[in-house]
Amino acid sequence: MIGAGIFALLGQVAELSGSLFPIAFVVGAIISSFSAYSYIKLSNAFPSAGGIGMYLKKEYGKTTFTAFAALLMAFSMIINESLVARTFGTYVMQLFGQETASFWVPLLGVLLIIMAFLVNISGNNFIEKSALTMAIIKLGGISVLAIGGLWAAGISFSETIPKTLPDNSIASFIGALALTILAYKGFTTITNSGGEIKKPHKNVGRAIIISIAVCVVLYYLVAISVASSLSIDEIIAAKDYSLAEAARPAFGKYGVWVTVFVAIIATISGIIASMFTVSRMTAMLTDMKLIPHSHLGMSGSIQKHMLVYVAGIAILLAVLFDLSGIASMGAIFYLVMDIGIHWGLLKHLRKEVDFKPAIVIAAIVLDVIVLTGFVLTKIKSDLTVVIVSVGLILIIYLGEKWFLSKTNVH
Repeated sequence: MIGAGIFALLGQVAELSGSLFPIAFVVGAIISSFSAYSYIKLSNAFPSAGGIGMYLKKEYGKTTFTAFAALLMAFSMIINESLVARTFGTYVMQLFGQETASFWVPLLGVLLIIMAFLVNISGNNFIEKSALTMAIIKLGGISVLAIGGLWAAGISFSETIPKTLPDNSIASFIGALALTILAYKGFTTITNSGGEIKKPHKNVGRAIIISIAVCVVLYYLVAISVASSLSIDEIIAAKDYSLAEAARPAFGKYGVWVTVFVAIIATISGIIASMFTVSRMTAMLTDMKLIPHSHLGMSGSIQKHMLVYVAGIAILLAVLFDLSGIASMGAIFYLVMDIGIHWGLLKHLRKEVDFKPAIVIAAIVLDVIVLTGFVLTKIKSDLTVVIVSVGLILIIYLGEKWFLSKTNVH
């Protein structure tokens, strides 16, 4: 979960929410917690390695919507991989004092995607052994930077509570929440662990709750630390690498180096884990004959074929779009899929799953509000991204409808 979210999105959240951006991360956690309720209940009832793909099948059966929503999730994760890749490139270039190295950022991102692909294709032994170590480095490194920054600035926690009305519009603040949700949506990958962990009926849900709780504390500390070091204008000016920029006043060049090191660890671990999860989910959809598949002359398992496709799409996005555009597309795709998960639980699984409908309805309402506010904000500032996102959503749905009509699945 702690990957590009806090390193790349912090500046973009500040741009939309102004001085309230630390609070935006807290509100985003609350909204994500409402969403997590559905996933926890589904994982308790149907623990499996299929995760979201399996939940959608339980909710809607082998239908067009199941394949459509599962692909939205898969694409949102691939989009996030390209976001992580560009974040990696952006932070690495800070070591060389290059703030607008347009050529090197996507190139480094592409190299990271290729490296993550090679790790995944070689098996998951490295992933298993390195995950805990990387998590400790991420948590420890970011915590030290955040707390050290606050201490250096001499700030007290009472100063972090806003005393004035937002300096940006309410719609803009709601739009910022869509990006903060991206910083938490990694909890959905935990649902793919249901086939391996002990006592999955309880432990998948527990892992989701603990992960969100840890992240909200860490994100809030980071946000107020950055706010204590930089003005909103400075954060926006350095929005793609604001965490590194915020470390400079408190720690000098050594702080920048440590931040870049932690960012590199976070992005590497994040993209390896994401690629592993997406390849598993899309392989399952292929086995269920819900999405088309071509071997293209490749040998090996379907999952390894999917790794090739996932890496290829992520590379294309990392080259074509900047961080802001990638994040916006990922947020739109994810929120549409998320609403589908909640609606399916509410509509079709009341007898099979024990849950409180009021909480699921609240999750749907919150998602709709955030998605609407984000789209309206982006229409004003970046209409192209909205058009591309809506166009791709329609292509995915109509493409699935056509494919499944040919295979007699509806």
